[in-house]
Amino acid sequence: MFRSRRALWAAALALLTPLLTTQPAPAAAAPLTITDFESDGVPAGVSAWGNDAASTPALTIEPGADRPEAPATNRVLRSVYAISQWGGWSHDLTATQDWSPYEGFSFWVKGTASGQKIFFEIKDGGGSAGASELFESSFTDDAAGWRQVKVPFADFTRRTDYQPGGAPTDGELDLVAMWGYSMRLPAAQGTLLWDQVELYGTAPPRPVRLSTARPVYPVDEKGQAEIGVTITTSDGAPLPADLAVDYRTGTGTATPGADYTAVQGMLTFPAGTASGATQRITVRTLRDGQDEVAETIPVELSGAGTRPPAEPPVVVINAHGLPYLNARKPVKERVADLLGRMTLAEKVGQMTQAERGALAKQSDIAGYLLGSLLSGGGSTPARNTPEAWADMIDGFQLQTRRTRLQVPLIYGVDAVHGHNNVVGATIFPHNVGLGAARDPELVERAGRVTADEVRATGIPWDFAPCLCVSRDDRWGRAYESFGEDPALVSRMATVIDGLQDHGVLATAKHYVGDGGTAYGSSTSGDYTIDQGVTRVSRDELERVHLAPFKEAVRRGVATVMPSFSSVDFGEGPLKMHAHDELINGTLKGRLGFKGFVISDWQAIDQIPGDYPSDVRTSVNAGLDMIMVPYAYPQFTGTLKAEVEAGRVPMARIDDAVARILTQKFRLGLFERPYADRSGIDRVGSAAHRAVARAAAAKSQVLLKNDGGLLPLRRDAKVYVAGSNADDIGNQSGGWTITWQGSSGPITPGTTILDAIRSRAASVTYSRDASAGLAGHDVGVVVVGETPYAEGQGDVGRAGRTLELSAADRAAVDRVCGAMKCVVLVVSGRPMLLGDLSGVAAVVASWLPGTEGDGVADPLFGAVPYTGRLPFTWFRSMEQVPINVGDASYDPLFPYGWGLRTDRARDRLKAARDELARGDAPARAAAATLTLALSGRNWDAGGSVRDARAVLGALGAAAALLERSKSDSYAVDDAVVSVARDVAQRAGKRFGLQAAADHELASGDLTRAVDLLAQAAR
Repeated sequence: MFRSRRALWAAALALLTPLLTTQPAPAAAAPLTITDFESDGVPAGVSAWGNDAASTPALTIEPGADRPEAPATNRVLRSVYAISQWGGWSHDLTATQDWSPYEGFSFWVKGTASGQKIFFEIKDGGGSAGASELFESSFTDDAAGWRQVKVPFADFTRRTDYQPGGAPTDGELDLVAMWGYSMRLPAAQGTLLWDQVELYGTAPPRPVRLSTARPVYPVDEKGQAEIGVTITTSDGAPLPADLAVDYRTGTGTATPGADYTAVQGMLTFPAGTASGATQRITVRTLRDGQDEVAETIPVELSGAGTRPPAEPPVVVINAHGLPYLNARKPVKERVADLLGRMTLAEKVGQMTQAERGALAKQSDIAGYLLGSLLSGGGSTPARNTPEAWADMIDGFQLQTRRTRLQVPLIYGVDAVHGHNNVVGATIFPHNVGLGAARDPELVERAGRVTADEVRATGIPWDFAPCLCVSRDDRWGRAYESFGEDPALVSRMATVIDGLQDHGVLATAKHYVGDGGTAYGSSTSGDYTIDQGVTRVSRDELERVHLAPFKEAVRRGVATVMPSFSSVDFGEGPLKMHAHDELINGTLKGRLGFKGFVISDWQAIDQIPGDYPSDVRTSVNAGLDMIMVPYAYPQFTGTLKAEVEAGRVPMARIDDAVARILTQKFRLGLFERPYADRSGIDRVGSAAHRAVARAAAAKSQVLLKNDGGLLPLRRDAKVYVAGSNADDIGNQSGGWTITWQGSSGPITPGTTILDAIRSRAASVTYSRDASAGLAGHDVGVVVVGETPYAEGQGDVGRAGRTLELSAADRAAVDRVCGAMKCVVLVVSGRPMLLGDLSGVAAVVASWLPGTEGDGVADPLFGAVPYTGRLPFTWFRSMEQVPINVGDASYDPLFPYGWGLRTDRARDRLKAARDELARGDAPARAAAATLTLALSGRNWDAGGSVRDARAVLGALGAAAALLERSKSDSYAVDDAVVSVARDVAQRAGKRFGLQAAADHELASGDLTRAVDLLAQAAR
């Protein structure tokens, strides 16, 4: 018996020996220490972070000889934390490390038996530590004292609640290019000590990876799918031995023999085959003569020593012959047919929008039947190029093909001043600058350019425009507003036409009252005003905050996004995402909005109550699609349960889904779900940048111009200083490439300094004005803010103020004390400027975007200054908030203020000539203006000499124009601008001047001219 067993073992060994020798065991890897904290201070690359300053852990180095196995001189990292939302610490490496030879990740931690669960993550691949794919594990602090945590790499899972923008999305922990790790501490108070972060053990042999060109292969009946199977070795070397890959069609919803021909076989890759080699499998479909939904044919791949694809490939026979697929049928009929075929799960999926980085795997799009994905600010493909965006979104759309109804995704993005997440895209001035331009036609063109660039990357939906009426300059979103006057904001709603007439859905946000929140009312982290409470009467809400949304609905806006904020009519605050009266009652009822309502980022979680309550309250209040953005498994399950329990009516679900499907059909997504790349070369093109340059130029507001310093001579010797002179990131502001934006050369463009150098004969640049000042004709000091977004820009948060930095203030004092100078203020809102007595000229440049040439164009006279203030410019912080129409109104510069450098007479003559080609009232107005243009009424420089005569003629012309149907807003604005010139020259009665600009935007030209005439007296 013993000899028989021995013989069997010998025979088995003989059979196994060739297999064993083809995969030699790797040499044992020496342990690799990542961080040992043996330093006097916190090591380079180690840093703490949190949702606010209080939530950022305090990190110190201290002795730690009590750790087991530690030397007497051992030192450890101490982290003391009190976290309200999120916080932790990271070690980001300066260069990638290869961790693939090791079995796992380990560290020592000294706990307190708090019972808290602590997550930790490792950073895999990508272009940097901040753009790497995150894989996580956790431990529980269930014992006091030191312990060693050891986790094999095989036990790490991809984070499903967050992935950074630009991170890889393959879902594979490759380990060959690791950027470090992070410790995510719980939302609690505590102290933890850390030591000896290292890699341990020897990695087991890594199998050959099998992959296919794509995970889904859609084909029609009587077609065929060609599936390429690629092999990849762990080290990139050729195969050391023959490799056999078995394949077969598996069990799906398609029927073999009736719908397709089953296949089974083996692909052989001989020894020496290069890593990356591909062989093909063919699957042929049949015609069964039935009109039907899509059917699936899984393809199974396997083989000894291989790892199957992360997402096994599937062949899909496309849905065909059904009424909702017939593009010739009316949209209403197609919606009704499709809705009637949908299960509750499919309907709930359509109401769910997930962040792209949250997908545990791309097949979750089909698994959870998702209707929408989005990119939050800075959520980008690993290669942030237009082509990579199109590839990414096409890959997401491909996953919808495997669902039975094949309803395409609608992908959304915050393209709030151009396609601002994409490196190289055209970045326009923020809305505050467009409001200053006072040019609805130009705003529409900006929308058109944005739509062209967004659509070229495969995106049909833009979360813009923001139609908020910002009433407090302390708000961190003020620059997202066109201005403080609802009439002005309503005028700028033309951007909706620019987007939607060119194939991209617009979103009117944030409904309603987000610009009116009271300072100190926010309960979100350390925000002071953003996401706070708007305490207002129903009448004031209607007049001030609702007016632009009425205009948006009139223009047919496709989607509306409620605000994070609350409204308090005197009965207590109610979150807008729960506001049945204002969403169902006002927006969908009285205003007749026919599109769909999309929530803001994770906003339903702010509604009081548990999660099921949040879901049913928001949906019953009228929300049609919920931006989850990470909790899509939880949301879909919860909403389904709420419907089944009768707490959310099926009629509400059907209404929501019908609204969503209507927009998808109107966009043509069922016929063209993939990116139309024909316009991809226009992203960031010279033609598009020319529009942005014009917008930047028109947005410049000349606040002061003593002695006619501006425009500058091109032969001038110019001294340039200030923090914002040479910084694309600063002049673009927040919502640029990333959510918060950042300083520096973050995207291609022309800085203000570049633009000045291209015009002036001689330029000296010194950021801090430390270079010699002698020998220059004029100074240009470019000051202002650094980027921020949302509540992180709130005044009072983390010490933020509206004052110039000490460095900028010093640069102004030094340069303007030595020569005539102009100060350009690059900011998202008015700022405290201090003593301007030594400053000859001041320009509000706002956040002009990537085209610094637009700032320099009026500076050197290539175009005139024509912009006007969209916000009242306060004298002191004690005046804030201050707005047009206030009973007490004594600003530094009023709403609507803006000196011009063109000739008023030329401007009026051009308006007269255009009106002469119009209808009878326009021609009569032209005749009146002809009388005003008499030479005796004007001085040699083209300015008004006889104010009484000219203002009288302007008033008569304004009355006629109110009866005209052919006059444009631009020509009306030009006529009134001459009266404004007269009033501004008088320099008094600012309240009347501001009110006049409101009346002009409201369409009351007669009243506008009358108020300016009064101000001029």
